[in-house]
Amino acid sequence: MIGTSKRAAGRPVTKRNVSVALVAAGLVAMGASGAEARHKNWRDANASIGSSRSFSGKASFYGNESGSRTASGQRFNQEAMTAAHRTLPFGTRVKVTHAGRSVVVTINDRGPFIRGRVLDLSKGAARAVGLTGRGVGHVVAEVQ
Repeated sequence: MIGTSKRAAGRPVTKRNVSVALVAAGLVAMGASGAEARHKNWRDANASIGSSRSFSGKASFYGNESGSRTASGQRFNQEAMTAAHRTLPFGTRVKVTHAGRSVVVTINDRGPFIRGRVLDLSKGAARAVGLTGRGVGHVVAEVQ
């Protein structure tokens, strides 16, 4: 209900209190929708989607976090054939190709959180496709 608020014992409800609450609620609502729009545009700008089952873009790798928990709850193993993606469901298998070499990875984490990248591969998966030398490279990914 607009214009109503709980009042603390011994304190009257004033128009100023209600106005401040409404302004704060409006700012929070605008901020959330703006953040969602920015996040969506950022995500869409990072991968060129060829079809609903494939995408391409820059990939990187990570491996110093061995033993810590991934976003899916699994323990991270830098030698496993796994990857992080911002939106694909956990457990999705993706064939990743770089420089003519391919590997099938399982999505078990969220990321990458660097603008312009579409996948973060585990160190083992990056080594399998020859990505560890430069650290970042263009990949084509197909959802299996």
